[in-house]
Amino acid sequence: MLHYILQVVAFQLGFLIIYDVFLQKETFFNWNRAYLLLTAALSILIPFIKIDFLKAIMPEEFVIRLPEVIMGSVTKTNSIQSDLANLAGITIKPESISVWNIILASGMCLALLILIFKIFKLVLLASKHPKRWSNNLLIINLINSNAAFSFFHYVFLGENINVKDRTSILEHEIVHVKQKHTLDLLFFEVLRIVFWFNPLVYVYQNRISTLHEYIADEKAVKQQSIAEYYNNLLAQVFETQRFSFVNPFFKQSLIKKRIIMLSKTKSKQVHILKYTLLLPVVFLMLMYTTSYAQTPENIEETTLTQNSQSNDENQKETVLTKKIDAIKHQVEIKGHITPEEEKGFELLVKLFSGTEVDLELVNKVQKYMNTPNQTDLVKAINAVFEQIQVQGHLSEYEEKSLKRLLVLTSNDGINNPMFQDVIETVEVPFGVVDEVPIMVSCENLKTNDERKTCLSNGIAVHVNRNFNLNLAKELALVGRQKIWVIFKIDANGNLVDVKARAPHPKLEDEAIRVINLLPQFKPGKQDGKAVTVPYSLPIVFQIAPDNKEDKKN
Repeated sequence: MLHYILQVVAFQLGFLIIYDVFLQKETFFNWNRAYLLLTAALSILIPFIKIDFLKAIMPEEFVIRLPEVIMGSVTKTNSIQSDLANLAGITIKPESISVWNIILASGMCLALLILIFKIFKLVLLASKHPKRWSNNLLIINLINSNAAFSFFHYVFLGENINVKDRTSILEHEIVHVKQKHTLDLLFFEVLRIVFWFNPLVYVYQNRISTLHEYIADEKAVKQQSIAEYYNNLLAQVFETQRFSFVNPFFKQSLIKKRIIMLSKTKSKQVHILKYTLLLPVVFLMLMYTTSYAQTPENIEETTLTQNSQSNDENQKETVLTKKIDAIKHQVEIKGHITPEEEKGFELLVKLFSGTEVDLELVNKVQKYMNTPNQTDLVKAINAVFEQIQVQGHLSEYEEKSLKRLLVLTSNDGINNPMFQDVIETVEVPFGVVDEVPIMVSCENLKTNDERKTCLSNGIAVHVNRNFNLNLAKELALVGRQKIWVIFKIDANGNLVDVKARAPHPKLEDEAIRVINLLPQFKPGKQDGKAVTVPYSLPIVFQIAPDNKEDKKN
C-alpha cells in the first residue's frame, strides 16, 4: 500500500509541475481542464497498468521467479495445498490490522463525514430560501446575502446583488451548470476522501476551480463589454459560502487572476503542442510500473540475489571484473544490442582469443575506442579494453568472468570451443535459455509452459510435505511469514548455491534443508548445451497463536 501511495504522489507531482511550468498561463482553458482531470485519474491508475510490449523492450529477468509456495491456505482453489495444510494441523489466523491501516481508514471516514456535513448544509441552505425555476435552472434567492455560486443545476444568488449585475452573474453561473463543473469538483472531493493525507489532491482541486472561473468568464464576457465585466468583478462586496465543491462567482483570491486572464492575449495555436509533453511522461511512468517498480518484497528478493552473486568465487572481484559486470548491467538495461555494440563484443572475442594479436587488431580497437557519440554500453566495453591494456594480462578468475560474458553476447558462443570450460558455470537468463530445467517426472510434457507449471506444482507439493511448520511455532512466530529462497540448477541438473532469507535464521536453515531435498533435475539447455539457470522461490505460510490455554478455560 505504501509503495502504491508513493507512486501516486510522485506521478501527481510530475503532472502538476508540467502544468504549472508549461500550461497554466495558456488560454486553452478546456484543454487544461481535460489535462487536470486526465492526469489526476492516470496517477491513480498507472501503478496498476502492466503493458506486455513494454516488458518486451525492457531487460529480461536473469532469475526465474517461481510462483509462491503457500502453506496454511485452505482456499478451495488449491486443494492439494489445502489438504497438506490440514494434515499438518495448521490453524489459519486472519492478518492483524496495522495501526497505519486504522489511521488511514479513520481519516477516510472523517473526510467522508465532513463532505456529508457540507452537502447537508447546502441542502439546508436551499430549503430555507425562496426559489424559482428558470428553464432548467433552479434559482435560489439568498436573503440578506451577496453570495453567488452554483451546484449542479442549482444557482444561488444573494438578494443584495445589484439588479444590474444579476444578469451577467447568472450568465456566468449558467456556464458552470452547462459544462457540469460540479462533477469535476466532486471527483476531487472523492479523491480527498481516499487520499486525505495527500496535499497534491488539494492543489489539483484548487487548479481546476480556478480554471472553471476562467472558462465561465470567457463565455460570459461575450454578453457584455470587458470593461463592464471588470467593474462587476471589482464593485461587489465579496462574500461566498465555504463549500469546496461549489463554483463561487465572488472569491477574493481569484479576482486578480481572473481579470489578468480576461485581458490576456489568446494563446497561439502552435502552443497546443505543449500538451504532447504528457505522452513521454506517461510512457516513462508505464515503463517504471511495468518493469522497474519494486515492492519491499521484490527488493528483499533482489538484495538476496545480489548478495549471492557477490559471494560467488570467494569474492575475487577485481577492477577488471567490476568493469565486466558494468557491461552486463548495461546489457540488462538495454535488453538488446546495436550493430556498433556488437562490433565491440566481436573485438573483445578476437583480442581474447589471440587470433589477431597484431598491429591491425590494435588499430581496430583504438579506432573503436575513439568512436563518436558512444552509447553507455560502448563506453563500458571501452573501459574493459582500457583496463586490459593497463594490466597487460588477465588472472584466471578475470579470464573466466570475461568468458561468461562473451559466451552470451557472441554469435554461437555456446558452441565456441574457447568457452567450453565455463559452459557449465555460465548462468543463462530465463529470457534467453532455450529449454528451462525440469523435474524428471515432467520431461514427457511437450511445451515449456506445461513443464514450468509441472515444476512449480512439484516444488509446491515437496515444500508442503517436508517443511517443519512446528519450527515457526517453537520460535513463537505468528501471522504471515515469508521466506525467500534462491538456488541454481547447474549443467548436471544438481541444486547448487542454495541461499535463503527469513524472519529468523532457523527458518532460513529449514528452507535450505527442504530445497536441498529436491530430486534430480533435467538441466536447462542453450543451443543444445546443458547450462546453469538461477531460480528464486518465495515460501509463504501463516501460523496462528497456540490457543491451548483458551481451550482449557
